[in-house]
Amino acid sequence: MSMPRASRWLGLAMVALLAAGCGSQPKRTAPAVVTKPEPEAPVDAKKTADKGDPQVRFDEALKLMKGRKTKEARDAFLLLARDFPSFSGPFTDLAILQAKSNQPTLALDNFEKATRLNPDNATAWNWLGTLYRENKDYQKAETAYQKALSLKPGLAASHLNLGLLNDLYLRRPQEALNHYREYQRLAGGDKLIVTAWIREIEAQLPPAPAAVAAPAPAGASKP
Repeated sequence: MSMPRASRWLGLAMVALLAAGCGSQPKRTAPAVVTKPEPEAPVDAKKTADKGDPQVRFDEALKLMKGRKTKEARDAFLLLARDFPSFSGPFTDLAILQAKSNQPTLALDNFEKATRLNPDNATAWNWLGTLYRENKDYQKAETAYQKALSLKPGLAASHLNLGLLNDLYLRRPQEALNHYREYQRLAGGDKLIVTAWIREIEAQLPPAPAAVAAPAPAGASKP
């Protein structure tokens, strides 16, 4: 492994602060992006009354999650998923907590449930991409990240994840470069480690061919 590439592998630890992901080596974790319960299907009014307001319960679970009360938050999302099984939000946040707790199998199952309930759940697709990558299913990982971007083109984490996937696993430096650059643009800053990766790839790629000037139109030259 060359030193530049080794630096990128080592840098994955820092990526934990930037992108979605989890699991074993290389380990990543996602920002705690959360989703709201989405009314994909009508909820029986009586059952809703019996089980409480799903939005109120969801907000309370989010507070626990943001307060780093992981066990309490996980229990709250589990109950929400049981009581309101047609909402993708509780499954998504439950899966995020499971992924961060090194429970990738449970997390994968719940992220897949979340995307079945709501195929437009970009957050769940982005996480699924990383779990597929951890399982060395790179094609499914790429498809999941691209699905997330098709739903939410400004999702910077998916560009970073696609950059890493293309760079370290698929060996497609030009594609990796494009996604790293887009990540930097969307992230609104200049992440030093990503900047270093961009420069390493730029140094390895052959220079772009010089642009050829278009011929002057007939009659355009001076007599």
